[in-house]
Amino acid sequence: MCAHTPCARCTAEQTWAHTQHVCTCASMHSCCDTWTHTSVYAILVSHPPAPNDHLTPTPVSYTAGFYRIPVIGLTTRMSIYSDKSIHLSFLRTVPPYSHQANVWFEMMRVFNWNHVILIVSDDHEGRAAQKKLETLLEEKESKSKKRNYENLDQLSYDNKRGPKAEKVLQFDPGTKNVTALLLEAKELEARVIILSASPVLAVPRAGHGSDAGAARALRSADLTIPCAAAGVIGLQLINGKNESAHISDAVAVVAQAVHDLFEKENITDPPRGCVGNTNIWKTGPLFKRVLMSSKYSEGVTGRVEFNEDGDRKFANYSIMNLQNRKLVQVGIYNGSNVLTNDRKIIWPGGETEKPQGYQMSTKLKIVTIHQEPFVYVKPTQADGTCREEFTINGDPVKKVFCTGPNETIPGRPTVALCCYGFCIDLLIRLAGVMNFTYEVHLVADGKFGTQERVNNSNKKEWNGMMGELLSGQADMIVAPLTINNERAQYIEFSKPFKYQGLTILVKKEIPRSTLDSFMQPFQSTLWLLVGLSVHVVAVMLYLLDRFSPFGRFKVNSEEEEEDALTLSSAMWFSWGVLLNSGIGEGAPRSFSARILGMVWAGFAMIIVASYTANLAAFLVLDRPEERITGINDPRLRNPSDKFIYATVKQSSVDIYFRRQVELSTMYRHMEKHNYESAAEAIQAVRDNKLHAFIWDSAVLEFEASQKCDLVTTGELFFRSGFGIGMRKDSPWKQNVSLAILKSHENGFMEDLDKTWVRYQECDSRSNAPATLTFENMAGVFMLVAGGIVAGIFLIFIEIAYKRHKDARRKQMQLAFAAVNVWRKNLQQYHPTDITGQLNLSDPSVSTVV
Repeated sequence: MCAHTPCARCTAEQTWAHTQHVCTCASMHSCCDTWTHTSVYAILVSHPPAPNDHLTPTPVSYTAGFYRIPVIGLTTRMSIYSDKSIHLSFLRTVPPYSHQANVWFEMMRVFNWNHVILIVSDDHEGRAAQKKLETLLEEKESKSKKRNYENLDQLSYDNKRGPKAEKVLQFDPGTKNVTALLLEAKELEARVIILSASPVLAVPRAGHGSDAGAARALRSADLTIPCAAAGVIGLQLINGKNESAHISDAVAVVAQAVHDLFEKENITDPPRGCVGNTNIWKTGPLFKRVLMSSKYSEGVTGRVEFNEDGDRKFANYSIMNLQNRKLVQVGIYNGSNVLTNDRKIIWPGGETEKPQGYQMSTKLKIVTIHQEPFVYVKPTQADGTCREEFTINGDPVKKVFCTGPNETIPGRPTVALCCYGFCIDLLIRLAGVMNFTYEVHLVADGKFGTQERVNNSNKKEWNGMMGELLSGQADMIVAPLTINNERAQYIEFSKPFKYQGLTILVKKEIPRSTLDSFMQPFQSTLWLLVGLSVHVVAVMLYLLDRFSPFGRFKVNSEEEEEDALTLSSAMWFSWGVLLNSGIGEGAPRSFSARILGMVWAGFAMIIVASYTANLAAFLVLDRPEERITGINDPRLRNPSDKFIYATVKQSSVDIYFRRQVELSTMYRHMEKHNYESAAEAIQAVRDNKLHAFIWDSAVLEFEASQKCDLVTTGELFFRSGFGIGMRKDSPWKQNVSLAILKSHENGFMEDLDKTWVRYQECDSRSNAPATLTFENMAGVFMLVAGGIVAGIFLIFIEIAYKRHKDARRKQMQLAFAAVNVWRKNLQQYHPTDITGQLNLSDPSVSTVV
C-alpha cells in the first residue's frame, strides 16, 4: 500500500482518501513502476513473512530505505527488522516476537518464578528473544543492587543470583521435534519452560514437561501447534491479525506526522520512480524522526508509539490457556502489567494450584572448609573408607566421605578425605530430617569468600565458598560461615546455628618465680634502710648500756656484778627482735637502752607484718606483662611494629575491619600481617611470631581449651552468628531454617556445642587457690644454703684463728717459762736487787733483755 500526495491539513480519513495506490507487489520492480507517475511519501506493508516466501517486506524495506522513504509494517514481527543498520526506514505497528520477553518476565514476577528454562531456535529470532529476557533479568538485578549500595562501581553482576534462565536450550532451525530437549530440561530443577519456536514444531502432548508441578509458556505463533500439551500458557497479540485496524492506525499516524511536518518544515518532493534514480529524499530522514516521535492514543489497536528501533512500544496480549484442546483466555498484558484470573487456569497435569516452578533436587552438593572444631579433615583408611571409630566425651564420632585439595602436594590435586565435626553432625541431622542426600567437598582455594576485582577492573567476583555457591559448583555451604551484610546481599542465610562474636587470642604468660621472689615485697632501697637500721640500733644499744651508770649492777652486795651489754650481744638482740627468734640472753640492762629496745620491737613488728602481707603474692605469681584488655586496648588502637596482630585474609573479620572507619588505622596495620588461614595464625601466636590474633570467638575459645599455652582476652565485639548459606532462589532455605530452629528447641545444638566446642583438654585453674611450689620457695632454700655455706666458711676461719691464738699462747708460755728460769738464775747471784726491780710474776709485764 503506497500513500502519496499528503495534504497539510487533512484528517486521517482524508489522508486515507488521498491514498491512491494499493500495490500487491510480486517484486519490487512492479512497485517501482507505480512510483514512476507519482510521488510516494510513505509505504504501508502488510504481509506476514513466511519461510521460503519471496513476497516479504525485505525488498520494499531495502529499496525504500535507500531513498529514505519511511516504511510502516502492519503485520511483520520478525526481529531482524529492528536492526536499523539494515532496515533504515522501517517502522511497524506491531511488536517483534522478541518483545514477548517483556510478558514472560512480568509473568515470572507475578507467579514468583525465579528459575526458567528457555528453549529457542539457534537463529536470529531465537537469539533476540534470549537476549531480551536476559537483559530484563540483568536490569532487575541492577535495580535491586542500587537500593543497597550507593557506589555502583563496587557492584558486579552475578547471573546466578535472583531470577534467571537456569538453562538455555537451542535447536537448529527447521527442527520439527524437541522431545530430546524437553527430556534434558526434565533433569533440571526449574519446571517453567519458555518455548519460542515456529508453528511447525512438534511438541509432545503428554509427559516431558506436561507433568504436574510444571509450567510452559509458548510464543504467540506457537498457539497454532495442534499437538501442544494441555495446560500450557500462550500469548496472543490483541488485534495482531486485524489488518484493517492496523491500516487505520498507520494512516492516522502518518496523517499526524505529515500535519506536524508541514507546519514546521518545507517538504521536498520524493523521487519519482526507482528505476535509474539514485536521488534520496532529503526530507525522508526528518519525516521518519517525526513518525517515530508520534504518539497516537486513540488507535483502534490501542496506544501507538514507537521506540528507538521503530518497533511498537505498547502492545496488549491475551494470555491463553490450552484446555481440552481449546484456548481459554485467563489474563491480559496491558503493556506493562500482567493481570490473570488464577482460578481459571488449568496447569499441566490437570492441576489448579499454581506450580512452584521448580523441583527440589534431593542430592545436594555441599561445600565446607577445614576449620576445627566445626570441620576436621583426616585421610581415609588404607581401604579408602572412613570406618575408623573413636569417641569424644563418650559420644561416637560420625565421619562422612569428602573430597578436597591435598595441600602437601604441589598443584593441590583433589584427593579422598574423611570429614567430621560440629558442622558434619549438623549436616547429617538436616539430611535425616529433610530427606536429602549429599556430596561433601572442601573449598578449592581454602577461603570463606570475599569479593575480588577482576583484572584490576571495577567488576568484582566472589571467591572461596561464596564463589562456588554462586557459580553453581555447590548447592549449600555447611561451615562456620559468618552472617554479614555483604554476603547476605548475594546469598540466603539460614537462621544462625551458632551465636558468637569476635575475640582476641594471645599466648598465655607462664608464671615464673625468680630466686629473689622473697625479696620483691620490698624495694632494694628499703632493704638497705632496714639492714642499716639493725646495725645502728645495735650500736646505740651498746653505747647506751655502756655509758649508763646502771649498765652494770648487782641485786645485792653478795652477788657478783654483771657485765654491761657487749657489742656482739647488742647485734644479736637487734637481729633477734627483727626476725622474732626469741631473746635468751644479752638483753639491755639500762632503762634508756630498754626503751630503745621496745621501740625497735614495734618497728620490727610493722616491718615483718608488711613484708608477710606482700610476700604471698610474689611467691605465688610474679606479675606478668598485662594482657590485651579488648578491642579498645591502646596497643591495638595505636599500633606499632613491636606489637603485631592480625586476622585471616579475605574473611568476614577482614571485611569488618575494612568497612569500619574508626578501625581504619588498625586495618592498615593488620593488612600486611594477615594470614591465609586461622590454623597458620594460631600457630604463629604459639611460636611468638604473632602477639594477638583476632578471630571468631567459638574457634578461639576452643583452641584455648585445647592448647594450654593460649588464652582469649577481652570482651566479645561484632556479635554475629554462623549460618548455612544457600542461593537466593534455593527451595531449601525455609526448610533449613525451620530445622535449625527445632534443633535449638530440642537441645540438639546444645549437645553439639558440649561435644565439640566446650570439650576441655586443659585444666581450668584460673579460679583455683594458688599453691606454693619449690620454684616459688627456691630463693628461701638458697638463702638457707647460703647460710650453711657461710657458717662452714666462718667455722674454718674460727678454727684457723683458734689455732693461731693457741700457737701464740704457747709461745707466750714458753717465753714466761724462760723468763722464770732466767729470773731464778739471777736470784742466785743478786737476789735482793733483781727482786726489787722486776715483778716477773705478772705475765702482763713485758721484759726486754
